[in-house]
Amino acid sequence: MSAKSLASAAARRTREAFTLTELLVSVFVLAIIILMVAQLMTSATAVTRTSNKHIDTDTQARAVFDRVAVDFAQMLKRTDVDYYVKGTTVYNQHGHGNGHGWGQGHQTGMQGSDQIAFFSQVPGYNSTGYSWQSPLSVVAYRVNQNTNAGSPAYLRLERLGKGLQWNGVDTRTNQNATYPIVFLNQTIGLVWPAAINNNTTCTYNNNSNNSCDYDYETIGPGVFRFEYYYLLKTGLLTDIPWNTDSQANWPVHTSMAGIGLGDVESISVAIAVIDSASRALIDAASPNSLADLALDMADFRTSHGRGNGGTRNIGDLEYSWYTTLVGDATQRIPGVINTGYTSASTPIPPEAAKAIRIYSKTFDLRTFP
Repeated sequence: MSAKSLASAAARRTREAFTLTELLVSVFVLAIIILMVAQLMTSATAVTRTSNKHIDTDTQARAVFDRVAVDFAQMLKRTDVDYYVKGTTVYNQHGHGNGHGWGQGHQTGMQGSDQIAFFSQVPGYNSTGYSWQSPLSVVAYRVNQNTNAGSPAYLRLERLGKGLQWNGVDTRTNQNATYPIVFLNQTIGLVWPAAINNNTTCTYNNNSNNSCDYDYETIGPGVFRFEYYYLLKTGLLTDIPWNTDSQANWPVHTSMAGIGLGDVESISVAIAVIDSASRALIDAASPNSLADLALDMADFRTSHGRGNGGTRNIGDLEYSWYTTLVGDATQRIPGVINTGYTSASTPIPPEAAKAIRIYSKTFDLRTFP
């Protein structure tokens, strides 16, 4: 090969090679692409994780509301049986179902979530003496407040569906009796005290305490807040299950005596749900943080539209809970007590607070006589 040909080949090879500048630019562009892909994958992972948490809470809420819907639909709507529902202490009604939180923490008479108990024509189970099933039950809902060690149901929604029989089926009253439904003047709390009690002294190896009943089951492991209120047939939203508004052209009552839930059009139930991973994160920050958060979520307060404060529309309570979640996650400063919050010594992890979902559903009671 001639010298000219060799020089021409060398020149072509020189033109075909990358310069150092080109290599640096290529590496820089490649680094940007890798960074963008990594950020995209991180965002996708976060979105997927959040979506999975929401799927978990959505599934729990759906299961709880489906169970409540069946129980309410089959409620024994009579005026000669007892109901343990949220009301007022003025007329010796059943208190607030042990739920006087008002969003102000552990103060006198303020226990947090509501409770409810009533008779329903749904299948029940009774472990008293021997196991058996029944088409009639005393049904109760509560968020377990037992803080004793070994209480797996603490701050979780429980349901009692204790199987009963109609009066006359079994007249015994000993521990082997198949207890019948009771009529007034006997009350649910007199015969089944666990349906209305929810203190912190219950131990699960001792069933003699008023709060203990082996027939309770956890139906909402992520439900840590439970609240309900009424829509009366007058159109008023209230925490009292009878009409007290003398301005309306409806009968005015001072108790449930003789009317049962006859003034109630529907019951609205609101729950706050957290997934298991976020709950573990909050519990790791402080064992009391979730309980404090629940107490910061206000109870329903009645407003007749005259004056300040209170709830005027369906959804107001749920919105106030959402505001509390945002406030607890962003305004708590370690070591500083913020006004309006139960405890600010340990902040709620923001990611855990974001995973908490609030749900509500209204259940029709119009078939009540």
